[in-house]
Amino acid sequence: MDLDFKGDTITTYGDPLTVGEQFPDFTVLNKDNNEVKLSSMLDKPLLISVVPDINTRVCSIQTKHFNQEVDGHSEINFVTISTNTPEEQADWCAAEDVKNMQMLSDIDHDFGKKSKIWIRDRNILARSVWVVDTNSEIIYSEIVPVQSDEPSYDRVLGQLNELIK
Repeated sequence: MDLDFKGDTITTYGDPLTVGEQFPDFTVLNKDNNEVKLSSMLDKPLLISVVPDINTRVCSIQTKHFNQEVDGHSEINFVTISTNTPEEQADWCAAEDVKNMQMLSDIDHDFGKKSKIWIRDRNILARSVWVVDTNSEIIYSEIVPVQSDEPSYDRVLGQLNELIK
């Protein structure tokens, strides 16, 4: 899939997963460098916020926005995934006073390759938002066409609200 990144065309690793498909089990790292698998996060529906680089303005805004939503949605797991190292993510969280959002590192690209949103040329993930139900089914997916834009918060949060009714 071709996307706009600061005026350049970038291409994802393949055709990204779509609504209705099963999200393959993937492995990422938490702040303690421990492996976390998708299957371990599906005790309730999961919102996955994906950012290209946590140390950039729009990625920071997106992560802070979803971090604020975590408190109001205890029936949903929220995570942010990027290719930043666990140390970079922990430093960002400390600097921005983000405590609720779980940050996960896809430094080994397992998530990016399985979701097909890794951008090999830049070693980043495409800005996107996913909602996965407890059966690993994708019930919402948004891959932001212009990577400097924020995702549609109202749409994804509306989808979450429908899910938990």
